[in-house]
Amino acid sequence: MSNKSIGREMLICQCLSLLPLEDFECPLLDYGKYKLSTKSLLKIFVAAQLDQWSSYAHMEEKLAAYPKLQKEIGVSEISGSQLSRRINDLPTELVQKLFIKVVQKLNQLTQSNQGLPDGIGLLSIVDSTEIRLPEQLCDWAFISKGHNSVKMHTRLKVVSPDIAFPDKIVPSTGTVSDFESSDILIEELDTTHVMDRGYPSKHNLMDWQEKGISFVVRITKALRLYTLEDYKPSHPSVIQDAKVLYGISKIPVRYIEFVDEKERTYRILTTRFDLTAQQVMDIYRYRWVIELFFKWIKQHLKLTKIWSTKPQGIWNQMFLALIAYGLSLIVKLEADSKKTPWEFFRILQTYLYKTVSSFKKALRLKKKRKSRGRQKVPIPIEKKTPSFGNVALVKDKPKKSKRKNERKLGNY
Repeated sequence: MSNKSIGREMLICQCLSLLPLEDFECPLLDYGKYKLSTKSLLKIFVAAQLDQWSSYAHMEEKLAAYPKLQKEIGVSEISGSQLSRRINDLPTELVQKLFIKVVQKLNQLTQSNQGLPDGIGLLSIVDSTEIRLPEQLCDWAFISKGHNSVKMHTRLKVVSPDIAFPDKIVPSTGTVSDFESSDILIEELDTTHVMDRGYPSKHNLMDWQEKGISFVVRITKALRLYTLEDYKPSHPSVIQDAKVLYGISKIPVRYIEFVDEKERTYRILTTRFDLTAQQVMDIYRYRWVIELFFKWIKQHLKLTKIWSTKPQGIWNQMFLALIAYGLSLIVKLEADSKKTPWEFFRILQTYLYKTVSSFKKALRLKKKRKSRGRQKVPIPIEKKTPSFGNVALVKDKPKKSKRKNERKLGNY
C-alpha cells in the first residue's frame, strides 16, 4: 500500500481510498437528483462487502459507530431506506464501469506475470454460477415451481499458479444458457480459453478458429469427428490423441480423449498443438479453479444473501462483490503478501478497523510452530455415559425388540 496509508488511519478507509473513483467526482453526475452521491454510495456498498454487513440496518450501525469511516465515504448520516432506493435506481453501467477500472488496475499490477509455467501461459476460464432468489419476491426470475434464480456468467483470468481474478462478467436471468453468453465472454485475447460442455457448438468452434481464439474445451459425444492423423499417446490416461476435423470445418484441431482416476471419460478439443497431452489435461483440470472461486465469493462476500429483489439491484450486487474481491487482491499485491487469498482476506477483515501499520505487522507474523510436534501414541478411551444435568428432559433410546430382529432374519 502507498505511503499515505501509513499512520493512524483505519485500514478500511485506506482500502476504500484505493478505489479508482476519478470518473465519479463530477458533481453533475448527481446534480438535482440525490443527497447521497454515487461515489459515496459505491464506497458504502464496497465496505459492506469487505466487512460482510448483513442488512441495511447493519450498514447504518457501522457507519454511525465509525466517524472516520463516515468522513472517508463522505456522509454524515444515512438511512437504510435511502440505501435501498439508491442501489435499485443506480444504473448498472456505472457499477460495471468501476469494475472495469479495478480490472485495469489488476492488469497493471500483474502485467509481468506469464500465467502457468512450461509454456502454458495465461488462461481464461469461462463458466457461470447460479444464485437462488426468494420465490414470492422475485417472480421475474422464475425458472420452475419453487425455483427462481439468476446467473453470473464469469471469465476468470489466471495470471500465475496462485493469482486469478474475474476480468469480465455478464449478469443474466437463470434462463440464459452458458452457450448464449459465449459471444460476450470469449474474445480474441492473448490467452487460452478453458470451457466445459455448455459452450462449444460447430458454429462456435469454427468462429473461434477463424478469429484465432485459443481454447481447451470439453465436447459431447454428439459432435462427430473425422480423424486426419493419430499421435502416439504419451500418457497412460490418454485413450486417443489425434488431429481431427468436425462438421464442415476446414481448420484441423487436436482431439484428446482421456480417463481420470475415477474412470470418467473426457473428450477435449484444443488448438494447442504445441503442448503435451499431459499439459492439455492439466489445463482442463485447472478449470476447477473457477468452481473454487465461486465457492469462495459465496462464502466470504455478500452474494448469496441479496440486498434487493429487483433486477438492477441484484446486478449491482454482483459487480460490487467482485469489486470488493478485486480491491482485496490489489491490497494483497501492493503488500507483496505470499499468503493465500483466503488467509489474506481473513487478516484484512480482522484488521479493517485497526491501523494500516498493525495490519502490515500481522502480515509479517509467522507461525511459531511449523510442525505438528512429537505425536503421541493414541490411548484407547473408554466410552462414558455423558452427564445430562438436572434441567433437560432425557429419554433412553428404545431398544430393538427380539421379535422385530427375528422377522428381519426370517426375510433373508
